[in-house]
Amino acid sequence: MNLINRSLLERLKHKNRGNTRLIKAIDKLIDDIDISNWESQLELMGTRPDADCVHSDGFYFFDLNIHRTMVLIEFDINQRVRIVWVGSHEDYEKTFKNNRNTIKKWLKNNNWI
Repeated sequence: MNLINRSLLERLKHKNRGNTRLIKAIDKLIDDIDISNWESQLELMGTRPDADCVHSDGFYFFDLNIHRTMVLIEFDINQRVRIVWVGSHEDYEKTFKNNRNTIKKWLKNNNWI
């Protein structure tokens, strides 16, 4: 799969250099994306059971230790995975309030949908 906005994950790693569990979780996500050719949500869930589909347009949250990252996965010929948002679980709760309607509103306000 083609990973777009990898720099967001790299910045998160840099900001949290001492958190080896987070760094390993980020590296595992990057490796899973790089080697996978997911063609469906079912295939994605087989590799990454932590993937939480939060919008039908292909937006997922992944758990990364105590952090979360939102990605857009395009199950098409281009096989793109675009990192949309990264942050701590606290940032996630502040921004999205654990609410799919708030996530949808955020996606609309940021021109993702």
